[in-house]
Amino acid sequence: MNEIKIFSPATVANVACGFDVLGFCLDSVGDDMVIRKTDKKGIHITKIENFDLPFETELNVAGVSALAMYNAIDVDFGFEIEIYKNIKPGSGIGSSAASAVGSVFGMNELIGRPFNKTQLTEFAIKGEAIASKCEHADNLAPALFGGFTLVKSISPLQILEIPSPNDLFATIIHPQIEIKTSESRAVLPKEVPLSDAIEQWANLGSLVHALHTSDYNLISNSLNDVIVEPYRSQLIPHFNEVKQAALHAGALGAGISGSGPSIFSLSKGLETATKVKEAMAAIYSKTDIAFEIHVTKINNEGVKIIS
Repeated sequence: MNEIKIFSPATVANVACGFDVLGFCLDSVGDDMVIRKTDKKGIHITKIENFDLPFETELNVAGVSALAMYNAIDVDFGFEIEIYKNIKPGSGIGSSAASAVGSVFGMNELIGRPFNKTQLTEFAIKGEAIASKCEHADNLAPALFGGFTLVKSISPLQILEIPSPNDLFATIIHPQIEIKTSESRAVLPKEVPLSDAIEQWANLGSLVHALHTSDYNLISNSLNDVIVEPYRSQLIPHFNEVKQAALHAGALGAGISGSGPSIFSLSKGLETATKVKEAMAAIYSKTDIAFEIHVTKINNEGVKIIS
């Protein structure tokens, strides 16, 4: 096999109380990428569609992660990468992670899968760091593993796969403004009160338990971020209105997707998730801010081969 086309999915990171450690994978939103072997050694980005991103390998997220993997293998050929970008950069649903994951996943398939998913995540981290100015894996891990994942540690990298209820749906609204991950990190406090930290890790622990046990009420009671959301929400127009509208429509909980500006909600069942979509959309429909909105099941497969 000399060429592969893949779907690299969007993700939601942080998931309210799980800042920098928890994420889940979306089913209907993502990038398409083509990876092929080439006689010319090295990593070469040959096509990018839909968004203006750098073709230089060392400046492109997909290129940097691919280069990290390429330097770890001994081959007498190179790789070309085509990116059909459907996730807007700076959207808060893992645009850079999809690129970083897609390139290394495709390369790994073409050379016989010598690396496991954790090792691929380690390569992808190098690319993700270009976008966010730090190494973290809460967007990368769910894109590679599928479903919900928790990053136990970065060094050494340890990723835990978390089961989730079959009837859990996500509604994601993306107001068409850009918030860079590096900028959203700059607004965060360097220190937090111990009482807030205790509440936050109690919420995270109970959320993980609720996902394991399909306890929807506990999921709802756990989706609460007392540390990050109060600061980052100020960067997102009408955030509080959208969140309250989602909850009023029956969502289990809502919060900032990644670093924003996208806002996620989780619901039990497609019918409720669709009502939440209508409620969230109604808020931005009253403004001059364009938006996209998606309803999707949790994607338990992650990045996958199309052809």
